[in-house]
Amino acid sequence: MLYIDSNVFLYPIIYEVGAVEEAKRSRDLLLRIALGDVEACTSIITWDEVVWVVRRVFGLEPSIEQGKRFLTFPNLKFLAVKKSIILRAQEILEKYGVKPRDAVHAATAIENKITNIASYDKDFDVIKGIKRIEP
Repeated sequence: MLYIDSNVFLYPIIYEVGAVEEAKRSRDLLLRIALGDVEACTSIITWDEVVWVVRRVFGLEPSIEQGKRFLTFPNLKFLAVKKSIILRAQEILEKYGVKPRDAVHAATAIENKITNIASYDKDFDVIKGIKRIEP
């Protein structure tokens, strides 16, 4: 199982796939997930990140559309955020000094026994128990 960070969803939305390598690699990974070739999951809070960034960059209507698309993404498992995850996120935040959202993503992965996170965010590199993989 591969945990997918929000930036993997955002790169192909924000950047032109032909011009930005990360956008192309993200699109290719997302296609493999949609086809069922890669078993993947993400936290339900990823919806908030995707919708918020799209809203800031493109406005309300595109953010609504992308939110709908995200929630119906084929073959993607959504993981709940519960108090035990937030408690672990607090520990990660204190120990490694990462951003709160990154701490929640890492804690969600760890609580669900997932060690690999697809992300371009190097902040995950300092967290023990997590291996960041660039798509």
